[in-house]
Amino acid sequence: MTKKIDGKIVAFKVKSQEQEAPQAAPAAAPEFEVQHMHEDMQRPEKLLGTTYKLKTPEHISEHSLFITINDVVLNEGTEHEVRRPFEVFINSKSLEHFQWIVALTRIMSAVFRKGGDCTFLVEELRSVFDPRGGYWNKGKYVPSLIAEIGNVIEQHLTEIGMLGKPEVDEHQQAFLEAKKAELEGKKEEAEEESGSFPPSATLCYKCHNKSVIVKDGCQTCLNCGDSKCG
Repeated sequence: MTKKIDGKIVAFKVKSQEQEAPQAAPAAAPEFEVQHMHEDMQRPEKLLGTTYKLKTPEHISEHSLFITINDVVLNEGTEHEVRRPFEVFINSKSLEHFQWIVALTRIMSAVFRKGGDCTFLVEELRSVFDPRGGYWNKGKYVPSLIAEIGNVIEQHLTEIGMLGKPEVDEHQQAFLEAKKAELEGKKEEAEEESGSFPPSATLCYKCHNKSVIVKDGCQTCLNCGDSKCG
């Protein structure tokens, strides 16, 4: 292409081909790919583990069960960081439940590694009833040993954020608050009756306070000072 120069040339500069070529736009940063649990994930060299001790009545199991759940941390250090269960082990000195415990832990571990929502395991385990009858443990009725293992799984999934803490509805909450207020009232009444005197103090017939104790072999009122010994 020819260009006519009408003015006087006062200076000139030669441009290289690199200078004439348009500058390439900076490469876009690769998008972060959120990692999810899936069945093809390789087991990491290191996992975070939590062990729960499960003590049952002796007629259920003579020895305690130790339930260990190992978790994997996905997307560590990012806003998408989550902790998910990867495998579970149950150990005990008792061998009477060995076979079904091994089978149960392998199945649960497979469900954990498959990914997705594994919280359904809690209800499935807790719905198992022992044909011989359940038992009471720490003031709570448990329909079977498997159901109690389900309670431990629920506790763990709640702690790592996969399950929300159970909420009490407004009617139950109002009932609980009323009971607490009733107990507090009874406690205050008991404190008013006893005051700052020992619980073993008896009634003083002069000042009508429960403030009489035996002091130096004599019944003496700590409130008004009345004494049977003069």
